[in-house]
Amino acid sequence: MLIIKPRAEDVEGQPILRPLPSAQCRSVGPFVFFDHMLETTYNPGTGMDIRQHPHIGLSTLTYLFEGEIQHKDSLGSDQHVQPGEVSWMTSGTAIAHIERTPQALHDSGSRLHGLQVWLASPKEHEQGPGHYSHHIASTLPLNDSMGIAIRMIAGHGFCLTSPVPVLSPTLYAELKMQTATTLLIPAEHEQRALYVIEGEMLLDGKPVEPRSLVVLDAGYEPTLCAEGESHAVLIGGAPLDGPRRMNWNFVASDPALIDQARAKWAARDWPTVPGEVERIELPTSKQQQS
Repeated sequence: MLIIKPRAEDVEGQPILRPLPSAQCRSVGPFVFFDHMLETTYNPGTGMDIRQHPHIGLSTLTYLFEGEIQHKDSLGSDQHVQPGEVSWMTSGTAIAHIERTPQALHDSGSRLHGLQVWLASPKEHEQGPGHYSHHIASTLPLNDSMGIAIRMIAGHGFCLTSPVPVLSPTLYAELKMQTATTLLIPAEHEQRALYVIEGEMLLDGKPVEPRSLVVLDAGYEPTLCAEGESHAVLIGGAPLDGPRRMNWNFVASDPALIDQARAKWAARDWPTVPGEVERIELPTSKQQQS
């Protein structure tokens, strides 16, 4: 098993841990980017504020454990996202969005903790219209028995299927396990990885370091054991239909698409978020190029 220790980053003031992408592993199924937004307390008058920025060739999925985020995008969406809900945005050819602490929580102070992942779009969906959907917690299927709660955030697995409109075979499950419970991780998807958010867990008897990403071998069906109350997510799916380039907020199978997107964002030839003026400018150097 490949074990990836995430690097610490800061996104507009929000501390994160980022295990994907890494030099050791570029993707797991369609997942090309994984950000763990760390538990953060925002004092009154402060909050997360990720200004207007662009995307191509991917879908973003935000899932919170604590706090609330306001999502706005160039399609006209304006949605408050609460814990246990899915905020799903497919970029298509060009989209822009913002993510911030809602004004009421900005004024009163708040806490934030959650995950945001990017899923690369299949080549047939890289170019086309964007899409946004919001899925409340009660619509996400849950199997809760014998001290193990499995919620299917997106895709399918464990006899559960999420309503989130993924574009390729996907596995994204939240696992909450009580002390001394065990779970067989089936080889339902060719590529899978486990990320432990908190708690002491064993994979086939071997300790898993919290806040590390464990990439499982294809066909391997380990037994996951919780030595204490534990919280984790399992991601994966079918392999990508070819390599992807990543540059800043852009993902594409063809580097020319990234060059075009960079030029258009720099020239302000891009859809804008209604009511928003501030934006994150294009980095002067090509960042996240791979």
